[in-house]
Amino acid sequence: MSILAMSYLQAYHVLSNLETSKTYEIMNNQGQRIYFAEERYNWFLQCLCGSSRPFTMTIYDNVGRDVIALHKALRCSCCWSSCYPQKLKVESPPGETIGYVYQYFHPFFPKFKIKNENKEDIMKIRGPCVLFCCLTNLNFNLLPMDEQMVIGKISKPYPGFVRRLLRNGNTFGIQFPFDLDVKMKALILGASFLISERLCQRLLALSFANPQQN
Repeated sequence: MSILAMSYLQAYHVLSNLETSKTYEIMNNQGQRIYFAEERYNWFLQCLCGSSRPFTMTIYDNVGRDVIALHKALRCSCCWSSCYPQKLKVESPPGETIGYVYQYFHPFFPKFKIKNENKEDIMKIRGPCVLFCCLTNLNFNLLPMDEQMVIGKISKPYPGFVRRLLRNGNTFGIQFPFDLDVKMKALILGASFLISERLCQRLLALSFANPQQN
């Protein structure tokens, strides 16, 4: 089983009057950085739309080559429920689409599907029940289409209080089979960024709704 850690560095850079960027590190299970990601987004849309904002993210290897690009369009939504499904396009190398990640509405369980370049379903992702996810570790299971087994997961321990979301150490773990196809690994990595944005919005909502948990 391969394990990656995606850590948000909280480094903000103002690129223009409205465009801003923030950065992430992607590390192996030895704590060694293997990729570096930069997200670019519109500051005004970030304030207005939160995790539903559009963004472009480029993932670089350690020698600075861009190896993966993620593109998310603006979608209307509210926490885990969505008026329109959240959609992320994954390119590897940048400019060559290898698949998509879609979020689907469910009243209790956040659900996502990974699709190939032809938009055919190839994997499901199922998150924890939103009614209880503030009380436990947060695991998003990676499932084949028949849902007969768990083949990996995207996870984050519950932070316990809101301010941990706002400091260094906001890390997500990604586990998947070592021999998984390289394109599928890139799609799962893309899914983890989409989930991390949705998760932070949900945790903030739960924390303010349940101040005794903070």
